[in-house]
Amino acid sequence: MHRSPFSRRFQRRGLAAIVGLAMAGNVHAADLWTIAQDALANDAELASTRSGFQATEAARDVQRGTLLPQIGIGGSVSHTRTYSSPAQGAAGRVQEGAEELGGGAPAFDQDDTVNSAGISLDAEQALYDPSRRAQLQRAEREIDRDALGLEATQQQLLFNVANAYFEILRAHDILSARRAQETAISRQLEQARERFEVGLIAITDVHEAQARFDLARAQRIAAEGAMQVSFEALERLTGHRYDSIEALDEEVPIASPQPADREEWVALAMANSPMVLMAEAGIEVARSTLEVSRAGQRPVVSAFANYGWADTDRSGTAHQSESQVGLRASLPLYTGGSTQAQIRQSGFMLEATQYDFEAQRRDTIQQVRSLFTRVNNDVETVEARRQAIISNQSALEATRSGYEVGTRNIVDVLNAEQNLFNAIAEHAEARYDYVLGLLQLQQQAGLLGPDSIQAINAWLSEEERVSLELPDEANDNPVMNIGERPQAPS
Repeated sequence: MHRSPFSRRFQRRGLAAIVGLAMAGNVHAADLWTIAQDALANDAELASTRSGFQATEAARDVQRGTLLPQIGIGGSVSHTRTYSSPAQGAAGRVQEGAEELGGGAPAFDQDDTVNSAGISLDAEQALYDPSRRAQLQRAEREIDRDALGLEATQQQLLFNVANAYFEILRAHDILSARRAQETAISRQLEQARERFEVGLIAITDVHEAQARFDLARAQRIAAEGAMQVSFEALERLTGHRYDSIEALDEEVPIASPQPADREEWVALAMANSPMVLMAEAGIEVARSTLEVSRAGQRPVVSAFANYGWADTDRSGTAHQSESQVGLRASLPLYTGGSTQAQIRQSGFMLEATQYDFEAQRRDTIQQVRSLFTRVNNDVETVEARRQAIISNQSALEATRSGYEVGTRNIVDVLNAEQNLFNAIAEHAEARYDYVLGLLQLQQQAGLLGPDSIQAINAWLSEEERVSLELPDEANDNPVMNIGERPQAPS
């Protein structure tokens, strides 16, 4: 089934990011569908591909024009002055004759001035021109190929937008976990210092808590940087900055992709993947190019007609006109071997595109099968990660109780806390891996479109948002402003 084709770098002085997940209130957060629409309207790569497709359509019209009648008109106006002097051998006698007549120019010198005008009209119509007709067919095949390329670019953009969007949410959830981890370990460090001061624990326990706190702080700083970078990646695709975006709802339906059979997804990809279809269309373009090369050794026949009219102001001369109608034929007999070389070259290019198609087909099959397996694994992973949070929470509570009664040490508590927050971060990652894997599977199958984005958009929560606040000076940075849109010549 074929559907019709439809770094920002902030100069910052240190990290000053304020990230929050809160009630939206009076500020409306941007959702995935809104941002996808912005990207479709503003992405430079998609706009370039669209313009390239329009150029390919214009190239088809150029080739079609060569098979239609060619009519031209021409005209000329001239002023001609002709001066004839006598031969040198007769110069003496001419001078004598001139003196006898009282001086002046020789009697048979000529100084003639003539004004003339003319007009011509020519017409030609190709009757049999296999080369031009083959070039027209190649242009039409190129339109089919580039239309699929435009579709592939649009699907890739939709996935890139979704990927950038959920990378922000992923970074936010990880940052939230790292901040909570830093706070919890900070409390453990304070308690360790208090216990050391009263002689309940050794100094090594304080050092251990300090080391874990420093590690948690470093992880939190790295998460803040990842958060800012993820917002900038989204801005690059749309040319807009978003104060906040909607978060993923906690009750996301985690289910296996439908259809549930892996080979059905492969069949869908073979029928719909724009990358596979584009590679197949490339074979047809190469086959048309071979026909163009072969046409170079065939005759060309055309009909022509012309009319000419001329007039001068020379006395005794009337205007002249003539007309002609006929056929013109030509056949290349010898071109130095270049025609045969072009045929061989086009044949090898056709062979190369056939191999390219086979490589793309195999790659798509492998990608679809792998993604199908990965998405099904993600379904189980999300549940396993959720259960791991519960288990690690219980383990932490038990470890803390043991620490209070002296059966566990502070290292055990710190390990349990780190395990819990790692489980929280891994659960968040598993959820976003599932969503992005599902979208990527649809993309490889050629099914990713606005409907897919709207379906995922329904999983977002209007009640919660993720925001990023940057230094004010960054707001004036014009890097993402590409200026006025280029206009096609009229």
